[in-house]
Amino acid sequence: MAVSEVPFEEPLTELRRRIEELEAYPDDRRREREIERLNGRLRKETRRVYGQLDRWEKTLVARHSDRPHTLGYVERLMDDWVELHGDRSFADDPAIVAGLARFRGRPVAVIGHQKGRGTTEKIRRNFGQPRPEGYRKALRVMRLAERFGRPILTFVDTPGAYPGIGAEERGQAEAIARNLLEMASLRVPIVVMITGEGGSGGALALGVGDRVFMLQYSTYSVISPEGCAAILWKDQARKQEAAEAMRVSAPDCLELGIVDAVLPEPEGGAHSDPDATCEAVGRVVAEALDELCALSTEQLLEGRYRRFRALGRFNES
Repeated sequence: MAVSEVPFEEPLTELRRRIEELEAYPDDRRREREIERLNGRLRKETRRVYGQLDRWEKTLVARHSDRPHTLGYVERLMDDWVELHGDRSFADDPAIVAGLARFRGRPVAVIGHQKGRGTTEKIRRNFGQPRPEGYRKALRVMRLAERFGRPILTFVDTPGAYPGIGAEERGQAEAIARNLLEMASLRVPIVVMITGEGGSGGALALGVGDRVFMLQYSTYSVISPEGCAAILWKDQARKQEAAEAMRVSAPDCLELGIVDAVLPEPEGGAHSDPDATCEAVGRVVAEALDELCALSTEQLLEGRYRRFRALGRFNES
């Protein structure tokens, strides 16, 4: 078994290792009783550990490499998937996948970040950090969806837009701003699901929707806790303090009115049971689409406008 990616999961990893070792032995009653006992301990310890996570620890869970990515949701939830490539201007960006599919019989467009698994794929996907051509590809598919009356589903999971020199030269900021402008006026329903990291403008460029949901251990923030700590205190070691101050967790975003609902994850996080996570996401997306597709275009656009205009409210004292 691989070493745990998050320090607080080490007791859980050890229990899983012992269970795996026992499962390799021949069957007998004593072995079965011990496996049952260890599974009970594992469930109890998982509830204890995940019941007391702070905001920085939730950030680590959001970054776990075994969480389902966009193509994982496509594989489990979509039929007739056809991926589309390229922005028709410069190149294709593997950090964003986009295409057409059927979701429970309904034609949809699907767009999302893809971080990749394993070193080779992570490098090819640029660790889920899109370049301008990725956002332009996403917008091309969104416009195609609008032309054919298909609802749009986006899956957000990125540390942020890629800040490299080439990306800046090709108009990274303009590409993100263009997506914000265009998504605000698309005449089809848009459902946004934040599944892992919702990092800065890199996330927001796919995040303008009629309904915005977050998984329980996902995060959504203007910058990473490390980046915030480096800017404010010149010390990345204060990242935990920054995460608390920024209120990056899903319950925080729900309280602030940034998202419409938080989806509970399986015990131990989405990476512990991707199938159950995808099933829960599918139910929520189906309910949202049923509601949104019943609205007129005017109602849809007015609701989207009011939703985002209401963000950032404050009281003067």
